[in-house]
Amino acid sequence: MRRIVSVWLIDWPVTVMARSAGPLAPPDPFAQAAGPLALILKTARGAVIHALNPAARAVGLSRGQTQADALAMIPHLDCRPADPEADARALRALAVWAERWSPSVSVDASDGGLEGLFLDVTGAAHLFGGEAALITQIERRLADAGARSRAAIAPTPGAAWALARWGMARRIAADDARDLLAPLPVEALRIDAATMRQARRFGLKTIGDLYPMPRAGLARRFRDVDGAGLVRRLDQALGLTAEALIPVRAPAKYRGWEAYAEPLTDTAGIEARAPGLAESLSRALERDGQGARVLTLTAFRVDGRTSEISVHMGRASREVKVWLRLFRETGFERIDPGFGVDALMLSADVAEPLAAHQVEMGQEAAARQAEGLAALIDRLSARLGEDAVRVASPAGSWLPERAERWRPALASAPVLVEGPATHERARPLMLLDPPEPVEAIAELPDGAPARFTWRRVCRRVARADGPERLSPEWWRPRADGRQVRTRDYYRIEDDQGLRYWLFREGLYGPEYMGGPDERAPSWWMHGMFP
Repeated sequence: MRRIVSVWLIDWPVTVMARSAGPLAPPDPFAQAAGPLALILKTARGAVIHALNPAARAVGLSRGQTQADALAMIPHLDCRPADPEADARALRALAVWAERWSPSVSVDASDGGLEGLFLDVTGAAHLFGGEAALITQIERRLADAGARSRAAIAPTPGAAWALARWGMARRIAADDARDLLAPLPVEALRIDAATMRQARRFGLKTIGDLYPMPRAGLARRFRDVDGAGLVRRLDQALGLTAEALIPVRAPAKYRGWEAYAEPLTDTAGIEARAPGLAESLSRALERDGQGARVLTLTAFRVDGRTSEISVHMGRASREVKVWLRLFRETGFERIDPGFGVDALMLSADVAEPLAAHQVEMGQEAAARQAEGLAALIDRLSARLGEDAVRVASPAGSWLPERAERWRPALASAPVLVEGPATHERARPLMLLDPPEPVEAIAELPDGAPARFTWRRVCRRVARADGPERLSPEWWRPRADGRQVRTRDYYRIEDDQGLRYWLFREGLYGPEYMGGPDERAPSWWMHGMFP
């Protein structure tokens, strides 16, 4: 007979926040003396409550309530941002940890604070002293880890889920499922909110109220909502319809390992064994269609200590020659063999899918150049250090001097959260930071310069394009305290064929009325085109 354990992780988002926020987290959001706390989620209808601690629910707050209404009720409410993605990652990590009780652990991604796990313990409960002892052990171990939980075991996932959240009993057999589920509320069937409201409108308050109703008639009565889902959930809970559970699997660990009867006492011996480890690791990666981006060579010394070196790559690879070259650039001599090394391990700390790419006809040279550049970056980073090789990446700002950030070349590209991602207009390869002052003669109010003087050299303008207006970032004051003003950019070519990027800071009109205390618009050189 199948036996499924459902573990309800009570207030899981609050638990994740409390364990991951460090010193910013409240001492214990579940303590009796703790104040009301709410996790806020930004939605289309505004900021709403995503999760609450017991103190917040005790004063009448509820999930889905707007933050404004909650603060009107409880002005001293502690509001913190919710992070559903972090909650999901933590739930998957917990599922991998829970494999100590079952080889098949699935994530129960129910919303509304009903998140949890499903553990298939068929034929395994006796290993933990029986089903009652197993439930007690699960709850105790989770409590020691700081997670409040409630577990129940039943023949079906639906029945176990209902008992863990609404049932008085914690264990039911197959013959007792129908009777023990009958007094539970309809929402114990894992139905959506619309179907639950419809059931209450029809006077169906408990699961037992659904038993005498024909399945076809029940589906028709709930045809305006998820009637088929209601029938399916009922049959799944009673065991009349099978429910598949998809177990969570830990990421595969790729490593090559060798142990030696005679310890290796020098760096040359370690370097001589590295190709064999690399070949073994490469075959394992190739079998699964993976490539390594981070490799670590670990030496296990006879005194019980370890010494290791790591290499990072911008692109996933399983080329043994490339790996060995990077390790040589990093330096095998950085491994301290101590009194001898009796084992070596080469592991792929970060692995990614690696598939063959079809190069378009005529793009072979560009593809080889990209591969060569990636290899050069890898070698320079290995020799000089990751922080020594940097590239520019877009940043969230409209101002050109703030539109790029320098990051390590091997780091993943950051996500642009605000501001323009790309520019339709051309930008110069060289920017002056800070921009240098220019004396210009231009037609007012928005004309391009006809002549300008920069670095004491007067230049006559032959061609001009613009203006390109960039509004000021009023929320970012200048470091020197000056007023942040609008910029008009012009692309300029002088009579010698040299091209520049000039801007006028400030506008004639609303931003400058000619008063004695006002600063007139000024011209600045910001960059040069090749």
